[in-house]
Amino acid sequence: MHFYRPLQPIAAITFDLDDTLYDNRPVITRTEQESMAFLQQYHPNLRQFEVADFHRFRTELLASDPDIYHDVTQWRWLALELGLVRHGLTKDEARKGADAVMENFALWRSRIYVPAATHDTLEALSERFPLVAITNGNADPAACGLSRYFQFVLRSGPNGRAKPYRDMYQKAANKLDLPLESILHVGDDLTTDVAGSLRCGMQACWINDRQKNIMAVNDARLLPHIEISQLASLTALL
Repeated sequence: MHFYRPLQPIAAITFDLDDTLYDNRPVITRTEQESMAFLQQYHPNLRQFEVADFHRFRTELLASDPDIYHDVTQWRWLALELGLVRHGLTKDEARKGADAVMENFALWRSRIYVPAATHDTLEALSERFPLVAITNGNADPAACGLSRYFQFVLRSGPNGRAKPYRDMYQKAANKLDLPLESILHVGDDLTTDVAGSLRCGMQACWINDRQKNIMAVNDARLLPHIEISQLASLTALL
């Protein structure tokens, strides 16, 4: 554990999910592969549908509505609907197809391996602090056994703009009825998690499990209060 700023008394801890509590990279790779295979088999017109096509439709939607990225699930659904229509399906068929593909996507998206050390750490911390999850993604904490540790989960889109915007950080403080400065946010991303939480007045913990040098990485904007290399180090706060 490395300290960059003095920690103030902590009354609650908020956590990012992806790549903070588990390795999300293999999950996304497998999910994208399975989702595309399902899509290609869903309708004869879609057999030549490629990942590049999907990303092109996402880019098109983003260009027409720059704020769409705040809700990654809705953005994905709309890109699928657009893609299915462009491949000859009716509007009604495209909507039903987008629903079916998203159901398959959610199934694979939540097949997450959560290390025992993560469960042990969250269990210990939850006995001392209220814990909250704040995510820009669409993983389901309940499906991977994490929801029991959290008082509540906030998602970008339904619960406000994506991190690093302050919306969800402020909402967490409001729901907990705590001042922002008494909350420690833990995350792996130096922009969305560290800079975002610091700028709205929270304390920040950077989980650096890739042995990066904070003084050398391009996305280091603000120094966190503490840096850790493994989640279990947080039990030192108990």
